[in-house]
Amino acid sequence: MTPVLQTAVGLVIPFVGTALGAAAVFLFKSNIPPRVQKILLGFASGVMLAASVWSLLLPALELSGSWLVVGFLVGIGFLLGLDQLTARLHLEPKPGTAGANSFLLVLAVTLHNVPEGMAVGVAFAGMLAGDGAITPADAFALAVGIALQNIPEGTMVAAPLCSDGCSRSRSFVYGVLSGAVEPVGAVLTILLTALLRPVLPFLLAFAAGAMVYVVLEELNPQAQTGPHGHTGTMGAAAGFALMMAMDVALG
Repeated sequence: MTPVLQTAVGLVIPFVGTALGAAAVFLFKSNIPPRVQKILLGFASGVMLAASVWSLLLPALELSGSWLVVGFLVGIGFLLGLDQLTARLHLEPKPGTAGANSFLLVLAVTLHNVPEGMAVGVAFAGMLAGDGAITPADAFALAVGIALQNIPEGTMVAAPLCSDGCSRSRSFVYGVLSGAVEPVGAVLTILLTALLRPVLPFLLAFAAGAMVYVVLEELNPQAQTGPHGHTGTMGAAAGFALMMAMDVALG
């Protein structure tokens, strides 16, 4: 498989995760059972945290450690600012609400998917650079990690719409569309990275900071709060361990 074809496949993987999550409206009569939801959230957080380290931060360190900390903190700050913006515009998801708020939920999740697509784009841009700092295994590991995180996210979009009276098929379509910005953002990032190759280490660290923010701010709290919190912890451990095993197996 050529690097270009590998990139095309890799950019689609997170989008597939969103589609699988949205498809949950056809499997469950209501929302996903809390225990299953926490397992998915915890597993996704563990995978994403490991992918941020091995697929982004370590390759950035190999290329150049000069801007590593700055890029990481800027990535976190960018997501923090995005969260503040959505809150100020009253776009944050509100559990138990209906009607117009369901549309706002779709918009909020779509906005959050943009930097995730950027992270995948940065990883595959590093792979296409051909200097060996980022291997195909690194790039695909990150794409799979984000895809796993997108599964509960796709459900989070589609399930409330279905509960509000939207048909299952239409709820599924809206859930899928919320993830469509990821491959678009990834392609645009690859094109920009080709022009900004000297700052690739900064972009890798930036993407890592964005991913760690998602884990700490969104995934971990949802996986730990309420009943079955230990299930989320076990899911996170399993996801992190899986990524370690993949890193060893794939070299």
